[in-house]
Amino acid sequence: MTRSQDAVVEAQFGSQAAAYVASNVHSSGEDLAALAKICAELRPGRALDIGTGGGHVAYLLAQHARSVVAVDLSPGMLDVVAQTACERGLSNIETTKAPAERLPFEDASFDLVACRYSAHHWSDLDAGLREALRVLKPGCPAIFVDVISPAVPALDTHLQAVELLRDPSHVRNYSEAEWTAALARAGFRVRRAETRRIRMDYPSWVGRMRTSEAHQAAIRSLQQQASAQTATYFSIEADGSFSIDALQIEASACRTRQR
Repeated sequence: MTRSQDAVVEAQFGSQAAAYVASNVHSSGEDLAALAKICAELRPGRALDIGTGGGHVAYLLAQHARSVVAVDLSPGMLDVVAQTACERGLSNIETTKAPAERLPFEDASFDLVACRYSAHHWSDLDAGLREALRVLKPGCPAIFVDVISPAVPALDTHLQAVELLRDPSHVRNYSEAEWTAALARAGFRVRRAETRRIRMDYPSWVGRMRTSEAHQAAIRSLQQQASAQTATYFSIEADGSFSIDALQIEASACRTRQR
């Protein structure tokens, strides 16, 4: 029996919703601080969080925007986000179930669009970026944050392999060059970009996804048999913990939108 990518994502994340709310990697970081600064300056009227996950971007946006829409494929994730928002007194967050590639909103209906650690699950990156541009008002910013792949084939192969073993809903971590090209195709102009190094604690990394023992064994085997180049690049530690690169891009629509 085969399933669509949307169904895989829904099944994978529903039962892990609470773990993503509590995750240190997702609930903190320099990228969230940078996003908070942008939002504090812009004070957007209506903001969109695509692939909200544990809702951390939505909670941040809600402190500066008049209203926030948190979108995700997983009803379980959205239920937890709605509950957490209520507990935090954030009454300006609403949730919507939808894929990034088919957003149920009118053209130019948001003053800011944000997407953090979600795009590597999308079945079609180009379609998702086109939708982000479509719902964004002209001249307003979109902020994308995601893990990026090294531009070296052997390193890229290792990263994609361990990501897929850990999480079957993984599609691809794109390189910075792939991100830049995809944004240009969608009609975005990159305003600024910044990369950061993030350490992934192995026990919590696999624990959030409830990765099976068989898949964990495969991940550890790949790490232990990795070349010196791979082990050094990812700073693979004795317990399986490792480091990866994340990219934050702030973009806006090109002067002439592409259709």
